[in-house]
Amino acid sequence: MPLYLTDDQALLRDTARDFMAREAPVAHFRKYRDMGCKDGFAHGLWKQFAEMGFTGILVSEADGGLGMGHVEAGIVLEEIGRNLTPSPFLITALTVVEALRGAGEELRGRWLPGILAGETVAALAVDEGPKHRPHDIAMAAERLGNGYKLTGEKSFVVQGGSADFIVVAARTDEGTALFAVERDADGLTVDPARLADSSMAARMRFDGVQVDAPIGDEQALRRVLRAGRVGSASELVGVAGAAAERTVAYLKERKQFGRLIGEYQVLQHRQADLYAELEIARAVTLKAQQLLDEGDEEAAAMSHVAKAKAGRASTQAVQEGVQMFGGLGMTDEYDIGLYMKRDRVLNELFGDANYHADRLARLKGY
Repeated sequence: MPLYLTDDQALLRDTARDFMAREAPVAHFRKYRDMGCKDGFAHGLWKQFAEMGFTGILVSEADGGLGMGHVEAGIVLEEIGRNLTPSPFLITALTVVEALRGAGEELRGRWLPGILAGETVAALAVDEGPKHRPHDIAMAAERLGNGYKLTGEKSFVVQGGSADFIVVAARTDEGTALFAVERDADGLTVDPARLADSSMAARMRFDGVQVDAPIGDEQALRRVLRAGRVGSASELVGVAGAAAERTVAYLKERKQFGRLIGEYQVLQHRQADLYAELEIARAVTLKAQQLLDEGDEEAAAMSHVAKAKAGRASTQAVQEGVQMFGGLGMTDEYDIGLYMKRDRVLNELFGDANYHADRLARLKGY
């Protein structure tokens, strides 16, 4: 497929861009950061996402959704990143919906209507240490009658303190599986934590939490992680694009020694290099989304490429921005410092660039 959007996808992009800029700009993020909001996002805005149809992008038409794909979800996520819009979209409407695709009709009927209505928030609990290492999952899922009991800990569970239910990865005798755990389950302890960008996550402890049969196997976990990697790559592209735009605007207005600093060729070269890196990141992310939608076996490798490339481009964008703004870049008068903090959190979510470079090398036999 060509690496550009169709007319319908371009229309969705324009719609999402107008909506985010109007209803959820950076000022909206500042508001909830300064309030110290316990959820880190507005539930009213999440309902507006539903009214726009965004929450149902990946939900099949049979289940009441739009039946679109990862390309369309990525379009929304890029605009979320561009505006630092605080929302549960990445985890709830992307990764958890991907997990529920393979679940039974009863479970889908229980949770998907709430997600479609913007009334339900979900969380994904995979990581157990300071870094993303899904192949080292230690949480145990032991047989208990017709179900299982979960024992272990999870960290970096984004929106874990706000979630109505959590999709948890645990190790069974047959391999890793996914389980749905309700927020008020006996034996579940949730310790909320505020991340560097003021968004909310949680540490969770499972002390013999009883659950039903798995909602997905190890293959389902792989699909969920690929969706998360590519989705977070899209958001990183949005973060990078907005940071670069703010930096260029500053170069056109800031004067030193009687000249606009944007007239200095060395700064022009650095911005040109960043532009090229950003366009490559956007292209490989779009390719990864297309491969996911086609069910292509190369989607696994390209998801690693997308997350690594988008992460590095975003970090370059915010670092260039902070340096070119100078000390002002870290003050609340300008937004560039906020983009830097969001970049750091998104880079770690679903694995940083080094992790994905290593996994890609292993996948290709190096």
